[in-house]
Formats: sequence, C-alpha cells, structure tokens
Amino acid sequence: MRVVAIIQARMGSARLPGKTLMKLGGRPLISWTVAAAKKTIGVDAVVIATSESPEDDAISTWCQEQDIRCYRGSRDDVLSRFYLAAKAEQADYILRLTADCPFLDPTICSQVISLIYREKLDYASNVSPPTWPDGLDCESFTFNALNAAFSETSLKEDREHVTPFISRNRDRFETRAVICPIPGLNNERWVVDWPEDLNFARAVADRLNSDLVPSFMNILKILDTEPSLRKMNMHVERNACSGKDEKEKKIDHINNFDRSNTMLKRARQVIPMASQTFSKSYIQYPTAVSPLFISHGAGGRVWDIDGNEYVALVCGLLPITLGYRDADVDLAIREQLASGITFSLSTVLESEVAEELVKVIPAAEMVRFGKNGTDATSAAIRLARAYSGREHILVCGYHGWQDWFIGSTTRDKGVPAAVKSLTHKVPFNDLNAVHKILTDFPGQCAAMIIEPMSAVEPLPNYLAELKELLHSYGALLIFDEIITGFRFALGGAQDLFGVIPDLASFGKGMGNGMPISAIVGRAEIMSQMEEVFVSGTFGGETLSLAASLAVIKKMQREPVIEKLWKTGGYLAEKTKRLIIENSLEEVISIEGRDPWIILRFSNYRGSKVSGDALRTLFMTEMLKRGVLVSSSHNICYAHNDADTQKVLRGYEGTLAVMRKALNSENFNNWLTLPYIKPIFKIRNS
Repeated sequence: MRVVAIIQARMGSARLPGKTLMKLGGRPLISWTVAAAKKTIGVDAVVIATSESPEDDAISTWCQEQDIRCYRGSRDDVLSRFYLAAKAEQADYILRLTADCPFLDPTICSQVISLIYREKLDYASNVSPPTWPDGLDCESFTFNALNAAFSETSLKEDREHVTPFISRNRDRFETRAVICPIPGLNNERWVVDWPEDLNFARAVADRLNSDLVPSFMNILKILDTEPSLRKMNMHVERNACSGKDEKEKKIDHINNFDRSNTMLKRARQVIPMASQTFSKSYIQYPTAVSPLFISHGAGGRVWDIDGNEYVALVCGLLPITLGYRDADVDLAIREQLASGITFSLSTVLESEVAEELVKVIPAAEMVRFGKNGTDATSAAIRLARAYSGREHILVCGYHGWQDWFIGSTTRDKGVPAAVKSLTHKVPFNDLNAVHKILTDFPGQCAAMIIEPMSAVEPLPNYLAELKELLHSYGALLIFDEIITGFRFALGGAQDLFGVIPDLASFGKGMGNGMPISAIVGRAEIMSQMEEVFVSGTFGGETLSLAASLAVIKKMQREPVIEKLWKTGGYLAEKTKRLIIENSLEEVISIEGRDPWIILRFSNYRGSKVSGDALRTLFMTEMLKRGVLVSSSHNICYAHNDADTQKVLRGYEGTLAVMRKALNSENFNNWLTLPYIKPIFKIRNS
C-alpha cells in the first residue's frame, strides 16, 4: 500500500492573493502543511499539486528549493491535477490536504488514513460531518475512486474541488468519517483564507514553538487561555468561500435515474410499494424520471443514489425542521449512544424532555411519548374516550393510519364498518357542521381532533368558539400539532393563536428526523393513562429523546422559528410573483402560512388539463432543475440563500415550461407520463 499526501496549493486566491508563501512564524504558510504531512503515520510521500499558471511559478521554485516533488496542471481542473499527480506517484491511497491549513494535526490525518485502510473504504475524512475546527481538514480516498471521478464527471464543481463526485455518490463508494471527540469544535476557525484569518494564525503561531508540528490540542490550549484571539476572525462563516455560487452556476438538467429505477425493481420484490410510506413511494413521483431512493442529506440538501443533488423541499415529510445532519442533534445522539438505547426501566431523560415540553407547550401539564404521529393521535382519542365515557369522534384534517381515522377516508380497506360509524368528518371553519354532529349524537361525542392550521387559516375566533361549543356538549378539544408544533411556533399553533386545547399531539419536527412523538394535555385527563392501556416497548427509547431535547434547546437558543417564517415568507412571495409573471394564477395558488405553504393545482379551463397533470409536469420540471418538491414548501432552518435562489431558478424554468405547455395545442406532448394521483384528499381548501 502506497499512500501519497498531495497538497493543493495556488497563489491566485481571490480573498488573500499569494497566501501560500506568506510568512507564518517566520516561514511560508505551505511549509506548515508539508511538515504536518511528513509527520503523518502511513504517508509514504508528500508532493505538491499546483497549476501551470505563471503566478504559481513561485510555488514550483519553492518546491525545488525544498526538494519536494511538484506536479503542475490545469488551473481550474484540480481533479485532473490530483489524478495526474497520483498516477505519477503510483499511489494506492491519496491524502488530500490544502496549503491554507497550517495547524493541520498529523495525528488526525493518521487516523483518517488508518480508517480508510483498515475498513477497506473508498473515502474517509474528518470533514463530513464537520465536527473538527475548520482548518484541520483532511480527506483520503483510493486511486480507484479518484480514477472513477476523473473519468466519469464533467461537472465544473466536481473538477474544481476533487472529491464532490465521490462524496455525492455514496451508493457507489463506501465512506466513513473520523469524528471529533470534543463537542463544539466545529465552530472554531483555524483555516487561512482571509486577511483576518492570517492575522489570527500569526497571533497563534507567535505563541507556539514554531520548530515543532503542533497538535490541535496545542492550538486549543492557546485559545482557551486567550479567548480574545477567537474574535479576530470569528465573523467569517465556515466554508463561506467554498460554497457554490448558485447565481452563476449553470443549471444542468438532471436526467439520470438509472440506479433509482433499477433499485425500484429490486425493492418491489420484498417491500410492498417499495416504501414504508405512501407519500414517499414511487406512485407519488413522476414515473421513470424521479429520484426514488435517497443516499444522504446535509443541511438543506439531499442526494439520490444516482449522485444527483437537490434542494430538499420535502424534508422527509416535515420532520426535518433544523436540517439534515444538524451538528447539535447528531452530537446528542452520539453521546447518548455511548450510554445505551432501550432499557428495562425508565430513564431520567424521559422526565427531562417531558419537563421541557411542559415549559414550552401551553396545553402540556403531563406528557407521554410515542414513536410517530399516529401513536400520539390514537392515544389522544383513546384517552378522550376513556375520560368522557363516550365513543364518537369528530375529525378535521389528517390524523394518521389507525382504523378510527383512516376509516373516514377513501383508503378505508380493512377497516370494520362498526369502527367507521364512530368517526365523523367535519369541514374546517364550519361550526354549524360541528354543532350538527353534536346534536345528531347527543351525549355520545368524546372529542373533536383538528389540525388547528394547515392550508387554510382559522377564521377569527373559530378555534376559541370551537372549544366553547365542544365543552358545552361535554366533548374535548384535541389539537393535532404533528405538523404545526416545532414549526409555526415551538409550542405549536396553540401558542400562535392563543387557544389551549384539552389534549394535543406532537411529532415530526420534535426530533429532527428521529422517531418520536408526544401526547400532552391537562393533568386530570392525562392521569387516566394510569388505567388506560397506552404502552410501547420503544416509548422511552433514548436516542430519540436525546435528539428531541437537543431540538428544544436549539430552538430556545437560536432563531429557528423566526428563520422558518423568514425563509418561507421570502420563498412564498417570490413564487407568487413568478406565478403571476407566467399568467398561471388560474391553475396554481398558494395557501397556508410561510413555514409550510401548500401549492394547489387546479384544472385548466374547466377540464382541458387536470390539476393532477399540471402537478405532474411541475414536479417533473422541478426535479430536472435540482429541486425535490411535491406540492409544498417544507422549510428547514438550514436552508440558506443558495438553496432559495436555486429553488427560484427552478421555478423560473418550470413555470415557463408550464405556460408554454398550456399554450400549446396538445398538453400531452409536453408530458407523456402517467399523471400522479393523490392518495386521498384530506385537508380542506
């Protein structure tokens, strides 16, 4: 096994020109990285990869003086530069380093090399996820993986940054990460990319023995001793200069779904519908031109198993409120994992999370946990029936897959008629309809469960008057806050509208993707659970509880909810303008509130083109443009400006196509796929 450390270096930095050879501790910046690479256990050779540009002659000269092999290649095609250097060095494994990381720790680099070799991986790093200080970055990959990237990708981003092709195609390449054992260090900035960074590095270097290669603990001790040093460059955002410039990036239409389509055939052999969820299955996406299997996610984006990248506007059907791989949630899970997952008795963590929910949810006096939304809503219904001694239920919204609710929909196969007869659907904002059911079944209605906010705003005083009406007939009010909780407000719609229900169910966003839900409510009702059998082996599973606690703390500490409203509002307003500009108001409308707006597709001119056909074309075109969306904007905290701009450019192209299709003589010429049909219509419009 031959391991070659290839250090990427250039003089032409736009932010700090000439930084590679600038002095740090009396010697060139690049020499620090070279020294660390040479001290890395397992490295057989250290070489430099720079460009053929005249400005980089100085780097070549320095390499000659230091007796370090230097390979020169394309200025912009860094991937080819690395490939040619690795091939010339006959490398089996490559350790990719950059010259702007002077405080690189050889011990960490050695761990990355050991990990990729011992686990027979294709790629290993300490950057994905980012748990180490920015400036300790090291990546290792096999020559075979590098060769695949060099041979197969032509994307500008892939050629400029060496490893995106490998890390994006996780279904093809085995990858793993070395995680920092000390939490919170991902917020440290030790890289040299701006003048402020250089000043910071010089201040740190002045406090080091410059003749020795420092450990990251040496740097950390200096900063902990003099915390004021961090202020020198703390305003610079991590990777602020390495992100994609979406405004200038050409949109390459995505049209390769070969691996997804092949995987679909395989999955259908062993999984009905090839999915655990109707809404995530192939029947809800355009046939043959959709990403049916996700490989991984990060922030506000996801990647499919074909390596295609998308802005995520589905976000797992709304549980991802913070973003994929949120550092705080991931850390909480890792720390709890070290103690165990499911135990024979209760844990303190259950009480800690329950206490936090009692603090933030107005209706919460007591709490019980479940694993999904249906657990919580079904527990609420059973509890209401037990408390009231009645059996009939009023429903308004979507409340899960259990018999008591799903029997009221068109997906009622397998539900006994006797169960169906106990559930009564009522329209949103219609007190008269509620009153009629209450009078038609006097003394028999236990409760009404309602999504207090979805596509339609509650009318002024509707929720308060609904509560009063139900109570006057001895029935309870249950809020289904599975979606609205941890999104519209930390305490849900009840916090937003000031109406406190008797019981409420929460889920989705409370775990940022981990399976957890909760039923909360008045103590006198919740205490019935000591007699009512609502029990589950995994109700107190600790990883999800730890994740939920991290979510709550983060939402209290940072402006998560405010950003959901701000990002969602910006995207909604721009989308409305684009709809108007393309004269599509007749067929596309926007409903709901900013953190979760819903797109409605109506029939064109009566029934010339159906709303289902329009939605199918919309999804097809948005997917081509790298936006994974169904018919709503499921905003997460991690969505940034680059994400929203990509979405809006997707809308620009998609809505223009839709307008042309409607203006054409035959709409089907633009869309020859089967139309997507809704599973069933639940939420009132």
